[in-house]
Amino acid sequence: MNIPETGAPRIIVIGGGFAGISFIKKLQKEKVQIVLFDRHNYHTFQPLLYQVSTAGLEPDSIAYPLRKVFRKYKDFHFRMAEVENINTESSTISTSIGNLKYDYLIIATGTRTNFFGNESIAANSMPMKTVPQALNIRSLVLQNIEKADTTSDEAERKRLLNFVIAGAGPTGVELAGALAEFRKGILENDYPELDEKDMNVHLIEGLDRVLPPMSETVSKKAQKFLEHLGVQVHLKTFISDYDGKTVTTKDGKKFETETFIWAAGVTGALIKGINGEALVERANRYNVDEFNKVKGFGNIYALGDIALMANNEFPKGHPQVAQPAIQQGKNLGKNFRRMLNGKAMQPFKYFDKGTMATVGRNKAVVDIGKLHFGGAIAWFLWMFVHLWFLVGFRNRVVTFFNWTYSYINYDRAARLIIRPFKKAKS
Repeated sequence: MNIPETGAPRIIVIGGGFAGISFIKKLQKEKVQIVLFDRHNYHTFQPLLYQVSTAGLEPDSIAYPLRKVFRKYKDFHFRMAEVENINTESSTISTSIGNLKYDYLIIATGTRTNFFGNESIAANSMPMKTVPQALNIRSLVLQNIEKADTTSDEAERKRLLNFVIAGAGPTGVELAGALAEFRKGILENDYPELDEKDMNVHLIEGLDRVLPPMSETVSKKAQKFLEHLGVQVHLKTFISDYDGKTVTTKDGKKFETETFIWAAGVTGALIKGINGEALVERANRYNVDEFNKVKGFGNIYALGDIALMANNEFPKGHPQVAQPAIQQGKNLGKNFRRMLNGKAMQPFKYFDKGTMATVGRNKAVVDIGKLHFGGAIAWFLWMFVHLWFLVGFRNRVVTFFNWTYSYINYDRAARLIIRPFKKAKS
């Protein structure tokens, strides 16, 4: 694999997401060798993936080259590869490009789409966890609108302009709102022969409200915003099947659609080789202690979405969102500095900075402690926070100007069909 032996402790990090990046940044000045593995050569700002899928942003606005992030680090090495197995006895990982020994292993692989064992949905729906998948959704949405503009078959037109989203968490809510705004801002100008009323956006949720992880106050606000935009919200509704043209629910409802986006759940992206008490199978997460050390191992750690750190406050582990990943990464990086200098580690304490979701222009909701509010102020706060956490100055500038342009012109400039195929593979 051509990684030189330098005599320094070798730390292998699997995953270039929020957790992995935050951890590595804390070790810039330490005498360690860091080897980062990821399937992609870039970091993805996942909270804004939905804007790529709805033509609001180009992918390079939310992605940043991993080599560039760490180009000034002395003993840093990046390898674009799939990590296939962990041999805990020999402290070796097996990858698609070879094997490599480690002194310490940091697992920060995040999550993958969870279809809950439903093969028809997995085969025919569109997931949205990666940049390629978001681009596939964008192309499919635009392709179907183009087809609807030319067909003389009313049933086909209705099916092509019916957009169904499963899951009313932040991803589903933001995606539904963006599609509804797309209808309002684009159809009238670009497709004068199509009636805006012919395009329908359906949001389906199994629980009794949208944004279940957030407070009931903002949940009600978010649903009101969605309905104001024309999104049809279906609560207490479970999907049983999708054959590529018809979404069927357990209570017998049917939605004829060519675009079915699955945002209804995630599961941990595990790596083979770690089992027993270290693995919480029901959650597909690694069982870690208060220092993010995988239980049963002395030199393996897990961070972010893949780590389950159960305590009195979070009996099921921390929420699988960006902030716990970032904070765990920073804390473990600091703890490695302490350990390397002969000091004791400090346990992780999560500081909840709040939760937010946007529904559309001047429409967002925010939970910060006992504060629950929505509207324009929440929307501007949402924009500021997301700009702040984007990696790279250029990405912040480009995204800001894109948002400003869209705000003024009600336009989505990235309406390019560049992936002429229907189904995205996970």
